[in-house]
Amino acid sequence: MSRILVVAGTDSSGGAGLSRDIAMAQSLGCSVSPVVTAVTVQTNKALIATQPIPPQIIAGQVTAAFDPAGQIPRAIKIGMIGAPDAAQSLAQALPLGVPIVLDPVLKSSSGGALMSLETLTPLLPRVTLLTPNLEESALLAGTSHPSQEPPELAELAARAQIILATGVAAVLIKGGHGRGARSIDHLFTADSHQMFSAPRLPVSKRGTGCSLATALACALAQGAPVAEACAKAKAQMTLWLGREG
Repeated sequence: MSRILVVAGTDSSGGAGLSRDIAMAQSLGCSVSPVVTAVTVQTNKALIATQPIPPQIIAGQVTAAFDPAGQIPRAIKIGMIGAPDAAQSLAQALPLGVPIVLDPVLKSSSGGALMSLETLTPLLPRVTLLTPNLEESALLAGTSHPSQEPPELAELAARAQIILATGVAAVLIKGGHGRGARSIDHLFTADSHQMFSAPRLPVSKRGTGCSLATALACALAQGAPVAEACAKAKAQMTLWLGREG
């Protein structure tokens, strides 16, 4: 069984965060070494409070997970980090040569702020794959995000190039919050573009960003290249969204 390291906060509602990450990883045949960055008080409708974990404790959890005496994680998934000093500590603690998927969870599903753009900066040059949704891609690129119409491909490509200039190896701009009969995710690298399409299902679940990023990390841990990991994760998300509950 492949093991992944998941860096994220807890969610007392169980709908997102570490509990969702662990459930998705286990369904895909991976085990999880969890690194807790914050404890949040949440319901399915609101973010009530957040308590960050001290940076040295976060770094210590990472170091312990990569202890040679244990099973070494083969990929890393990062979600909620907390404060910029925690991100700096995390960037220094993460080992080289392990693929990293970063889900830039700037807000909770209910709209509460989870972390700032500044927090991401130390980590971006280490990231194998960044997974912003449409709004997050606009924020990361410093562009406007029209609420009525989905952006054209040229606009997404422009956003991606700005994001790639921060040092990330690849960016997957997710289309789940868009419109139309198909949900289309766009994978950009410095010199390539690929699309991954699935029917847009008439359902809404919390934790979709967590679940997709974890599915991507699992695929990378199991040896899939980035594009193949994106295809597998997209298919897995369609199956998950189609299930009741």
